[in-house]
Amino acid sequence: MPIERATRDTDGDTGDRVQHPPGHRRTSPGLAATARRLWILLETVHDVTYFTPQARSAHEQVGLRGFWRGYVAMRAAPLGPVGLAPVTAIFYNFAPTFLARSLPGVWRMASPAKALLARSAGAVAALEAHLPGVRDEPLLGAAVAVLRRIVEELDWAGRPLGAANAALPWPSDPLAALWHGATVLREHRGDGHVAILAAEGLDGLQAHVLRDAEDGSRAIIEPSRGWTDHEWAAAAERLASRDLLGSPGELTAKGVALREHIERRTDELAAAPYAAVSDASLTLLADLLNPIARRLIPGAIPFPNPVGAPLP
Repeated sequence: MPIERATRDTDGDTGDRVQHPPGHRRTSPGLAATARRLWILLETVHDVTYFTPQARSAHEQVGLRGFWRGYVAMRAAPLGPVGLAPVTAIFYNFAPTFLARSLPGVWRMASPAKALLARSAGAVAALEAHLPGVRDEPLLGAAVAVLRRIVEELDWAGRPLGAANAALPWPSDPLAALWHGATVLREHRGDGHVAILAAEGLDGLQAHVLRDAEDGSRAIIEPSRGWTDHEWAAAAERLASRDLLGSPGELTAKGVALREHIERRTDELAAAPYAAVSDASLTLLADLLNPIARRLIPGAIPFPNPVGAPLP
């Protein structure tokens, strides 16, 4: 997969690279496209935590019985033993009543520290099971080094879940480190996506309804995020009142433009740290991840899926 990357901005006549303040670095369309392509690949590595029997077994071994208790604990554990309100705010597109089935009681089943150990062990076991020989990949160590360099460049302001994951120590095991790097970048991107949705006046359910109007994902999303038919219909009415949905539940021209804007801005906000490494490093990372992603989805990870992971 060819990786495009634009050169970082320079100011003045000397060609010296200027360090722009965090949050103010400009990104090019080419770099944003790179961020999207690499997200598609990295997402598959992260998602083994949710969809594989190896990961679920690891969760259950520390007392997290039931898929959704494991999911909530694994994702929220980097934040510490937090309650329902902050997790609802950060997870954004889940119904609060749905999350309340797990929180705060999940922390009596397994502490965040135990949950973190279980999610790493489960992810590694899943990657080993679904990617035979992955530890022998000659690019693995170099790819992890590239991920570490990209993560070093991330701006954590306004990115609670990304920042919490980035604050965790890097595993010494290269396969665990690959999963960790993928997870940090995935959650950093997700935090940016949530910020854009909020800025556009879209709550989490409205974002789902807009997506369904484009790809017909309701049958997967509604039950897996805990929303009711009544709540879904009310969200559709609110979108229609903004001329984002027409009849029968199709995107209007304004709705199409908003969806495109959200995805474009998500890519742009995720892109800046990728400028820290060379074109060759980004290509190396893609060369490792491409065959991995194609072996993981569909397979270990179903397609279509509620997390929105596309086919590589």
